[in-house]
Amino acid sequence: MKEWNSSIYAFFDLTLAIEIIHGCHAHAFKCMAKVCKVQICQFLNKKDARSTGNMQKHVKSCWGDEVLQAYDDANNAEEVQTKIITSILHSRSITASFECKGKGKVTYLHRQHTCTKTKAELVCWVAESLRPFNIVKDRGFQCLMKTGRLEYYIPSPQTISHDVKLVFA
Repeated sequence: MKEWNSSIYAFFDLTLAIEIIHGCHAHAFKCMAKVCKVQICQFLNKKDARSTGNMQKHVKSCWGDEVLQAYDDANNAEEVQTKIITSILHSRSITASFECKGKGKVTYLHRQHTCTKTKAELVCWVAESLRPFNIVKDRGFQCLMKTGRLEYYIPSPQTISHDVKLVFA
């Protein structure tokens, strides 16, 4: 652990798992995002055993570009943990996602939405298109959303209803 001085480790659980994968020992780091189940492995028998490139790629895809940029600007892991991650885990709300929506050309992401962004987009879609809250339980909707991404988070109708009231009430 003494050699793990990169602040990127702040995005991963401190409880370290040591696994044997195909006969090779590896450190497995679990992402700290609430619904993320990803583990990044660092194989100990490789010369790049301390490389954090895969961790940075995961943080970018899981937490977003703005968080990765804030990480780059931080001085150390403690600052990342206390200022960036703690504030995101505690204050990231559905209304914050609406505040950062801008006007202009519609663009599409090439990566999967975070859970918060998914809820925000679904709340917007349900409210603007006058859809029933239980549309998220529709077989066709589930099939479209989860094709190729079985772990994709889809909130419950109760969550959508609560968030619509929270945002538009």
